[in-house]
Amino acid sequence: MSASVYIESSVISYLTARPSRDVVTAARQAITLDWWQNQRHKYEVYISALVEQEISSGDPIAAEQRIQAVSSISSVAISPEAQAIAASFIASKAVPSNCVEDAMHIAIAAAQGTEYLLTWNFKHINNAETKSLIAKVIEASGYICPILCSPEELGVFNND
Repeated sequence: MSASVYIESSVISYLTARPSRDVVTAARQAITLDWWQNQRHKYEVYISALVEQEISSGDPIAAEQRIQAVSSISSVAISPEAQAIAASFIASKAVPSNCVEDAMHIAIAAAQGTEYLLTWNFKHINNAETKSLIAKVIEASGYICPILCSPEELGVFNND
């Protein structure tokens, strides 16, 4: 059985965005496209209703491209357990109180038992300073913390 990956909204945005002239953003777009084309099939990938909601907002043409990109990906439920974990993130300050959606993405992935959460959000999700606190909150809730990583980090050595 393949490892499971929860794909957070930022990955889909980088995948479908117009090419950027910013060097860092352009590199992330290229890495995302490469992962999507060459690594994604090696995993069981999931999104959630929250991802669907986030990628549906903004410019209607861009939103349609994002929606099309994930049209064949299964969506996992936002369970009461995920909501409780997200509340614990906010209460413990593992995630700032004004970033409930970020807390929910992590909580959904944890409650669903996915092995990885794929994101380009280094501020509140894949953050070296907060990962240990996030893991403690998840483990205190009785779950295993997914590995929080970027497309650059996931599958980079999987060259078969």
